[in-house]
Amino acid sequence: MSRDIISDVLNEIMNAKKAKKEFIVLDKSANLLLRILDLMKQYGYLDYEILDEKIKINIKQLNECKAIKPRYSVGNKNVEKYVRRFLPARNFGYVIISTSKGLMTHQEAQENKIGGSLIAYFY
Repeated sequence: MSRDIISDVLNEIMNAKKAKKEFIVLDKSANLLLRILDLMKQYGYLDYEILDEKIKINIKQLNECKAIKPRYSVGNKNVEKYVRRFLPARNFGYVIISTSKGLMTHQEAQENKIGGSLIAYFY
């Protein structure tokens, strides 16, 4: 069992997708994880609900999601370099960045001209 809940959950989601499962039920929970799931839900990649301290995740149109290790710290001018590294095409998918204003996608971070720490990506 790893200590990185984000990486574990994103790997479980990808394993379920590869096994052609429609949903998974997790017994792990963290505020950072819920915020990441909120961003993925906001953009229509998955849906989730909390039932009796467990999280039920319905996988929709997700191609891939992974945690970024190590957690690179980037300035607002260097975000594009990492977007090109982790995403397959321009305007296809999102990199999640932890900033001083909370978690946000790379597009929101560039609009606000702030940098932060890279957490995960999905498309």
